Amino acid sequence: MSNLVWTRRGPFAEFDALVRQSFGPATSWPTPGFVPSAEVVKDGDDALVRLDLPGVDVEKDVTVEVERGKLVVSGERRDERAEQTEGRVLREVRYGKFRRSFTLPNHVTGDAISASYDAGILTIKVAGAHANAEVRKIEITK
Repeated sequence: MSNLVWTRRGPFAEFDALVRQSFGPATSWPTPGFVPSAEVVKDGDDALVRLDLPGVDVEKDVTVEVERGKLVVSGERRDERAEQTEGRVLREVRYGKFRRSFTLPNHVTGDAISASYDAGILTIKVAGAHANAEVRKIEITK
């Protein structure tokens, strides 16, 4: 029978040290935040990007930008609710920063993009995204 000895540092201290040497301290790792669901659909020549953002103040906490050929939607969700029943308080806090990006066709500029928000859904219209979509068949050779 063998004895397992734990020092004051705990049983995983060596593993922790190895990870910190390889990847840096855990505090520098990005923490996961809120990631809104997204849907991209074709609407004639236009593309519609829909993001599920319930409980978000879009005027204050959401930014829609065109950055280096990408549509970038970023922001922060801060949602706190409290409910009191029978002398007990139930408090729920949901928060997190988010950033979603979508590649734009080369011919699309920021002028072709508009955004609206209704019932928790942010809809971004990219006018003419599919207008110059050319399909070209590539021959396969042997």
